[in-house]
Amino acid sequence: MALPFLNGAARKRDQLLSIDLGGRTTKAVHLHRKSERYVLSSYALVDAPIYEKHLSRDLLAEHLKSVCQALNAKSRNLSLAVGVSDSIVRHADMPQVPIADMRQILKNNTKNYLQQDLPGYAFDCFIIPPRAETRGKPAEKPKLGGNPKSRVLVAGARKQLIDDLQDAVKTTGLVADHITPGLLGPVNAFELAMPAIFTSSVIALVDIGFKNTTICILQRGELVLSRVVAIGGDRMTTGLAVALGISYAEAEGIKVGMPAEVQTNLEALVLPLGRELRASIDFFEHQQDQTVSQVFISGGSARSDFMVQTLQTELVAECKSWNPLSFLDLALPPQQAAEIEHVAPQLAVAVGAAAGAF
Repeated sequence: MALPFLNGAARKRDQLLSIDLGGRTTKAVHLHRKSERYVLSSYALVDAPIYEKHLSRDLLAEHLKSVCQALNAKSRNLSLAVGVSDSIVRHADMPQVPIADMRQILKNNTKNYLQQDLPGYAFDCFIIPPRAETRGKPAEKPKLGGNPKSRVLVAGARKQLIDDLQDAVKTTGLVADHITPGLLGPVNAFELAMPAIFTSSVIALVDIGFKNTTICILQRGELVLSRVVAIGGDRMTTGLAVALGISYAEAEGIKVGMPAEVQTNLEALVLPLGRELRASIDFFEHQQDQTVSQVFISGGSARSDFMVQTLQTELVAECKSWNPLSFLDLALPPQQAAEIEHVAPQLAVAVGAAAGAF
């Protein structure tokens, strides 16, 4: 489910760089193909220029250069994941026309199909295949005077942003193969990491980012609902720092390490997120008459067992962190190999963006 805004030439890549432009930390991976397997050669976590609300092309190019230097990779092919503040992912019922025509229809009439005016946006579409239980059944005849429709997943971002990203990438000497919504990264990675659960279960994927948290509900391999919640790890860390009178860095360490004496403070900060996620799950369950069996959590905050358990209590569903790298072979430098288990939950978006681009 790559759904890129920009899709490079349709050919197999031997290796690929993938960068998740995060709010506080940019995450990146270097993957290469070995026979039918994928190998993680290096990863990088680089401080993002978070105080620049709208990065100029030059500043973005410098940031991308520093990320690529940290990866120490020679590949020029790059997949970029755009954050939820800069992109949208929506479902829509579209006329059964070629995807190029769908893009043009959306450009001219977003209000009708996405219930929102989005001037200056570029779009891409993914036609959702019929579910297995409906395949083989005769198609319903369109109503008199109506046209047959396709259920479509739509991605959008400001065209100016896409142009700026392409220019910045070109300045670094790299090739922007794909620019894709970060929200879909965990979905792509989960499909490869846990294929049996992906295709057979009704689950929720929760990715806790810096400023926002995303929830994607999958029904036997189909993304049927996604939502962005404006609560992320930053609010929890800041709340701890204020409550305890300590620095932000100290609060970040406590949030993950979790000394018992601050559990009450952290629980109060996690519960609002749990309530928002529960509302999304309730909406899906009432609409679809299906129960979400498990919730899989990624992002830096997924390293906190206490946070995962607090969400489980609030969501009334089994919650667990998961490893988005489990389908990869590892060929990492010794220091990165020693730290990979700790940082793996943060790499879900970058790995998923790479998986969609290979």
